[in-house]
Amino acid sequence: MLDQPLNSLGFAKAPADTRVVVAMSGGVDSSVVAAQLAEEGYDVVGVTLQLYDHGAALAKKGACCAGRDIQDAARVAETMGFAHYVLDYENTFREAVMEEFADAYLAGATPVPCIRCNERVKFKDLLATARDLNADCMATGHYIQRKMGAAAELHMATDANRDQSYFLFSTTAEQLDYLRFPLGHLASKAETRALAARYGLSVADKPDSQDICFVPNGNYAAVIEKLRPGAADPGEIVDQNGTVVGSHQGIIHYTIGQRKGLGIGGLGDPLYVVRLEPETRRVIVGPREALSIRTIPLREINWLGDAPLLSQPEWHLKVKVRSTRPPRPAILRPISATEAVVELLDPEDGVSAGQACVFYAPEGSRVFGGGWIWRGR
Repeated sequence: MLDQPLNSLGFAKAPADTRVVVAMSGGVDSSVVAAQLAEEGYDVVGVTLQLYDHGAALAKKGACCAGRDIQDAARVAETMGFAHYVLDYENTFREAVMEEFADAYLAGATPVPCIRCNERVKFKDLLATARDLNADCMATGHYIQRKMGAAAELHMATDANRDQSYFLFSTTAEQLDYLRFPLGHLASKAETRALAARYGLSVADKPDSQDICFVPNGNYAAVIEKLRPGAADPGEIVDQNGTVVGSHQGIIHYTIGQRKGLGIGGLGDPLYVVRLEPETRRVIVGPREALSIRTIPLREINWLGDAPLLSQPEWHLKVKVRSTRPPRPAILRPISATEAVVELLDPEDGVSAGQACVFYAPEGSRVFGGGWIWRGR
């Protein structure tokens, strides 16, 4: 008897005998993933997470997992004929993502809550739920690729404009073994929308979400003040010599590299936020060249290389310190299994604690993990 060929999800059995949990946000990407797998005959179970208060969410267009999004996900499941469940993760999301977001800003850092959500909610608790449902794997609508080498490898999406590898660097090897990303090979978002239209999905023309899901209109300070009353204590804006050049209404309103909205015009050359001092409530400003940084300390490293991180004293890689910037050549020098220092071959501006530094192969599309910047200067 010949061996059963692998199905499109990599299992040696028929699609009908393969259960896959699809994480459905209500957007077009995850909806297409669920619809496509259902059409291929898989035993699809759609799961949508209720992450925060519906009352607040309904007032914001384009928010992930708001009331309308849950309804949209349910409608897709009904259209394609598969089971759909809504799970209340509100408390988990607040504790694992929102609380740290507020504390990071108060500490003068610039957090990336979408990474923490993937790490601590979607790829942890939701993945555990998928296993409890006896699913063979969990699929998402992220634009990233999973390829098989000696083991499962993480690779950038084919469409560089949609690539989400920066936000998924903390995916562990064990999680990667269980996850599937059916959209990562598509050449453009237009292909995804075309598939949605072909399946007759109501979300085919739904706009993409732009902001952090729990931050209405990008107003970080308002969310932080709600989570941490009294967070917006006033303080001084000083130059690098300590001379007071202005005042502010809370360091939570500022990020490293910020130029606009400082309220200190008329001082000559443009000034940028180069450092935040939570302990003194001071915002330090300086010229653009003061933002340049070459050495970046990292912790909480997730390493996805074939050999252990400590197996060699340095790794010549490319790194990305912001989601919107291309990977740049760098040298990674491990200190421990979870700590390292990155030396950029060319300095970067605006590097801040709380951001991620993601590792890429010098050539090709492979992602080697990454770490958290814990002191930007």
